[in-house]
Amino acid sequence: MADRLFIFDTTLRDGEQVPGCQLNTVEKIQVAKQLEQLGVDVIEAGFPISSPGDFNSVIEISKAVTWPTICALTRAVEKDIDCAAEALRYAKHKRIHTGIGTSPSHIKYKFNSTPEEII
Repeated sequence: MADRLFIFDTTLRDGEQVPGCQLNTVEKIQVAKQLEQLGVDVIEAGFPISSPGDFNSVIEISKAVTWPTICALTRAVEKDIDCAAEALRYAKHKRIHTGIGTSPSHIKYKFNSTPEEII
């Protein structure tokens, strides 16, 4: 394994969870270009299924940057993954970041499932 540190930045997705922090697509592109200049390897650009604005932002960020991998967040739901793939269609390097809650309360109450079924 190479001795290289890869930087995965979530500013454009998780950063917007901060109260009062709402970026439009133009502002997100500006941030993405600065992250590219800083040498960030992976830019998590958004959660495309969450809104038409987030979907569009992922598309436009994908077009605006050259070498970082553009990442879209999804739930472990086929429709989310298909939406993310569509939003990433212009990305030169693309990644889908998917996950599912695995705490006992998530499994039992949110998913009405068992650990075995989740796996």
